[in-house]
Amino acid sequence: MRIDILTLFPQMFDGLLNCSIIARARERGLVDIRLHDIRAHTHDKHHVVDDYPYGGGAGMVLKPEPIFEAVEEIKEELGLSKVPTILLSPQGRLFNQNIARDLAGYEHIVIICGHYEGVDERVAEHLATDEISIGDYLLSGGEIAAMAVTDCVVRLLPGVLGSEASLVEESHIGGLLEYPQYTRPETYRGWATPSVLLSGDHGDVARWRRQQSLLRTAKRRPDLLGKAVLSTEDRKLLSEAFEIKS
Repeated sequence: MRIDILTLFPQMFDGLLNCSIIARARERGLVDIRLHDIRAHTHDKHHVVDDYPYGGGAGMVLKPEPIFEAVEEIKEELGLSKVPTILLSPQGRLFNQNIARDLAGYEHIVIICGHYEGVDERVAEHLATDEISIGDYLLSGGEIAAMAVTDCVVRLLPGVLGSEASLVEESHIGGLLEYPQYTRPETYRGWATPSVLLSGDHGDVARWRRQQSLLRTAKRRPDLLGKAVLSTEDRKLLSEAFEIKS
């Protein structure tokens, strides 16, 4: 997979590209992530990328020309007339695991990092194929959002994670939060690991984990539980869990 990121601050991505899972995925050729400085596509000696908004108002707006030209250059290099092009914007649809899974299915995607007071609307109307927000809050720019989206997408690519089982059991994958995890020491400061995890009975462990996943989701993210498809056994486990807690 190839991901092209348009940004005003390429240096912000050094940690993302050169550490941990993404660094290993790049080294193994599983993903090709390329950064494009929007300023490199300006044509004035000062490399101006923004201007005052028509109609007045506070702040500056990113100009359309360098963004269009950067994306068009990428398309020309790829030999493609269309590439999924994502504008990161607080006005976009809310990013989630399902969207990440959809994006991971493409061979190429382009991500545009917004900045300042916004991006000229013609970018959203005539260049971007999608607008995405990572949450209902404001950031200084789209770089942090781009890192979040990129990390989430890359870890879904085949072969990136050491264990494919990790993907299956992580939070949000099945519409529920993940169950609690424990490791050594068995008891720490008087807090013991649940005995079922030490029993060696894989059936009991699986049942406990499913029950804990349901309970945790019900308590912390009831909105997710309301959307999940629960079996009769799931409802029984959840009911039992609440009886134990009460």
